[in-house]
Parts: sequence; structure tokens; C-alpha cells
Amino acid sequence: MSVSMLAEQLEKAGIQTEAYATTANGKTELPLTPNKPLVVDGVTVTYFKRLTKDHSHFSPALLTQLWKQAPSFDIIHIHAWWNLVSLFSCLVALMRNVPVVLSPRGTLSPYSFQNKNIGIKWFIHHLFGKPLLKRCYIHVTSNQEAEAISKIVKAKSITNIPNFVKLPESTAAANEQTGVFKLIFFSRIEEKKGLDILLNALSFVTFPYTLTIAGDGDSTYINTLKALAEKNGIAANINWVGFKGDDKFEMLAGEDLLVLPSYDENFGNVIIESLSEGTAVLVSPFVGLADYVTENKLGWQCELNAAAMGNMINFIIGRPDELNDIRTIAPGKIRAEFDEGRLVKKYIDLYNNIING
Repeated sequence: MSVSMLAEQLEKAGIQTEAYATTANGKTELPLTPNKPLVVDGVTVTYFKRLTKDHSHFSPALLTQLWKQAPSFDIIHIHAWWNLVSLFSCLVALMRNVPVVLSPRGTLSPYSFQNKNIGIKWFIHHLFGKPLLKRCYIHVTSNQEAEAISKIVKAKSITNIPNFVKLPESTAAANEQTGVFKLIFFSRIEEKKGLDILLNALSFVTFPYTLTIAGDGDSTYINTLKALAEKNGIAANINWVGFKGDDKFEMLAGEDLLVLPSYDENFGNVIIESLSEGTAVLVSPFVGLADYVTENKLGWQCELNAAAMGNMINFIIGRPDELNDIRTIAPGKIRAEFDEGRLVKKYIDLYNNIING
């Protein structure tokens, strides 16, 4: 979402923008004609067939086209790392002497290096990735991400600009008070998101509560989490609602507190979405926006363990005045600071600074 919004806003600002992508649609392929440019929401997008069906997404057709067209671009902006599209596109761009902006999107965090395919990642990083990254201008979305990357590689520069987050023009209806504190977890359901920590933390909560879990993920892992809720005796308090789309803002507005207990999160779009509706947030210290939340008094952060999180939820429940202040202040603040026109100017300034040396 953030990448597509960036491309759309650049076009609206008069910056000619093209997007190259593969036909990947999970384990299947998008139902469209490869190698044929399409205009999607005002942006020219070309989708290229991939040969591999896993997360490597190897696409010789994309790389061939990029080799031909690279000199016609002033900047090539690559999003994410650890896949063959990103790595080889970076190599092609640098070989064609085009400046590269790389947005790792969390893929260069310490957690990423310590989770899944650890040996392969370190091998690729030292043999191939690190020399490429040293020649890139890196874009991050939080100071936390910038600090982590600076310990891994010395890039040409590291610039912090927030994600674009699509927000409704106005806030939803006011939250109805029911006497039961309403918690919500809204994210992909995977190990990285720390939902297991939250489910264990609820055993320490001493007030009446409900937890809405909105999101989807691997069914086997979800069943493991449901079994954990049963074991902890809290299953009756939990409502599993699955993936939510355009109606998510109304759902967020109706809750008292969003909880995002991630082990690693370079930004956290859902935090901005929740605050835009006035719903306060509780995050782990490993969420990129954690400092923004606490410095602006828009929520709380706590250590990533069940006891600390459960006690913090008890503490927050006892702070209705602070919750009401956040509900009043946050929507206007978020819309002002994450205004699309304001953000796109920062990206354009980044590109111009690189082009002009």
C-alpha cells in the first residue's frame, strides 16, 4: 500500500514514475498479460512473469527490461531485499550507473538476520549484498530502522521518511462505552507479530475485556494460537474476525486500545490508522513508531513479555482521561503530520538531492 501510494503521489506531483513488478500473487499468478504496460491508478505498471514460485521471485524478463530501460531513469527505487528481483535489480541499476534508493521495509533488521534462512542470508550478505548496499542511498521509515542498518552496512546515506498511509477523510463514529475494555490486534498473523505474547499477557488482566483479532495468516499457526487461548482460559473473550479491508477504520474507531506486540516492525502502518480514528496504541519497543507514540503521548510501550504487557494493560485501563485525550487529539495530529502532499515533497527532495550530488 505504501509503495503504490508513493508512486501515485509522485505522478500527481508531476514526477514521471513507472513501476516494475512480477506477476506474483501469493503462490499463484496475477490474471493479466505479462510484459505489457498498464496504467493502474495513474501509474504505468509492467508486470513480468517469474520463474520461481517462492519468495525469490526470479524474473529474467524484468531484469532484461530493466537493463534496457535503466539509463532512461534518473533514480531507481527498490523496495525490500532478500529476493532475486531486488538483489539483481540493484546490480543492474548500478552497472548502468543509475543511482539506487533502497527501502528495505524491515528486511535488514537484526530480527531478519536471526530468523529463517540465517546461514543463507549471511552468505548472500557478505558475498553479494553488502557491496551493493554500500553503493545505495537507503530510505528508512523510523530512527530505529536507521540505527539498525547503520550497524550492518555503511551506505551512501540513510534518510528517514515515513510511509504513506491511506486514511479516510474524516473519523468514524465515536466509541461507545460498554463497561468492558475493548482491545484489538490488527495485523498479519505470523510469529513476528508477537500475538502469542498478547494471549499470554491477558492472563494478567484483572478488568473485564474483549480482544478482537483482525487479520489472516497460516491456518496451522492460527490454530496453535487458538489452542493457546483455550489453554489460558481466555477463548471466550476473543473474537477472531479475519481479514478486514475498507471497513477497518470503523472497526478501529470502536475499540479502546490497539496492541501491536511485534518482535520486529520497521514502521507499523496500523498504528497510524488506529490513531487517525483516535484509538490509543500499546506497542513493543521493537516497533519503529514506538518512540513517536510515547514522545507525542499517543499511547504506551512496554517490554515484550507477558507479565509486563498484562500489567501495562491494567495500568492503561485505569487511565480513562488519557485515553479520552488521545481520542480527541490524535486524529487531527495524524492527518496533519502524515498529509500526502507533505510526505511526497520529502521523497522528491531526497531524489533531487541524490541527482544533484
